Amino acid sequence: MLLIDDDRDVHQAVSVLLDRAGIELVSAMNPEEAYSALELAPADAILLDLNFTRGRTHGEEGFAALARLIGDDPDEAIVVITGHSGIRIAVAAMQAGAIDFVMKPWRNEELLERVRAAIAHRRRRREIATLRQQAGAPADPPRLLGASEAMERVRDLIRRAGPTTANVLILGPAGSGRSLTARAIHHASARAVSEIVTLDARAAADPRDEIAGADIVRAAGGTLLLRHVDRLDEVAQGRLLGRLPAEARIIATAQATEPLSPALRARVGTVEIAIPPLDRRGGDALLLARHYARAAERRHSRPVLGFTPEAEAAIAAARWTDDVRGLAQAVERAVVLGDGGPIGEAALGLGLYLPELPSSSGAVPGLSLEEGERALIEGALKRHGFNVSHAAGELGLSRAALYRRMAKHGL
Repeated sequence: MLLIDDDRDVHQAVSVLLDRAGIELVSAMNPEEAYSALELAPADAILLDLNFTRGRTHGEEGFAALARLIGDDPDEAIVVITGHSGIRIAVAAMQAGAIDFVMKPWRNEELLERVRAAIAHRRRRREIATLRQQAGAPADPPRLLGASEAMERVRDLIRRAGPTTANVLILGPAGSGRSLTARAIHHASARAVSEIVTLDARAAADPRDEIAGADIVRAAGGTLLLRHVDRLDEVAQGRLLGRLPAEARIIATAQATEPLSPALRARVGTVEIAIPPLDRRGGDALLLARHYARAAERRHSRPVLGFTPEAEAAIAAARWTDDVRGLAQAVERAVVLGDGGPIGEAALGLGLYLPELPSSSGAVPGLSLEEGERALIEGALKRHGFNVSHAAGELGLSRAALYRRMAKHGL
């Protein structure tokens, strides 16, 4: 059972009650901790408080969490917690997807009865889902963590496009979560009963690759994930188009659209979803770092006491090599090599990732004017996953002007 409530006394009381009943309790003090916990392990049921800020009673925070939990997994069994005056709010929560509610203060027997009913409800749903799925198909949905508006837009697009058969082009820098997004789209579709077939675009485009050819045939009627379609030249893109079965749903990943031919972009990109780089996701870096620390703590059985304030500030300011994947690797390494105390800057190797500040003149220190221009352009392109439009906007140039300068510097 996952309890989401900001009151530690409530956690203590519920823990004692459920422990006596043989039910394990996982505690989350706020929704973000809950999303992290669910990514690490699914819950049989969820107890969700509707307010997390002192003095608030309208339930907006809880309703936002309820919507995201149901959006991530429509089969979640959620029981909302509300006060004596909250019958109207409780009814609204059930209309929004909760299966039951419990009033504060509750009777222990009543709470335990509702918890057991919610667990049974969830298990029935999971049994039905398992019967509908073939062996090897994922039983639980991938979850995209992060509280930024940019990631909420991504989740919204997944919720809208996922259940359809539309082809989807996922854009973003390497390590930003493109493959995870692809799996979330597949899981939301009716085709999730079958395995998603994953191929590197270069293998898929090679007529001599018989194994890839067999995988393409196997994807007919299902979903084919093509990775790195922007790494193909024009000839290879044409060959790839000729090999794609019409009845397959295509999900493709790329860093940018510029290298794609109009025909290939039209074929794989009915819907385009741009995954923002981590440095454009607000406070998500710190939320993700805490999640990866919890995951590493569980995986390696190494206790960790969070991060020092200096490390937290540096995590939020850093531009991570390999984006989200680089952050995850740095945190896991710090947990494995740590002494169980708070993780500091040095343990994360943040000196390797913190961005260099330009001089007051805007030039890069120690470089000639030509070298400085090249460094600024190259840095902007890397920060935006080689998306020329976004890099041009940062540099104050038109796309055409940036292309001319890229050609001038051989970029």
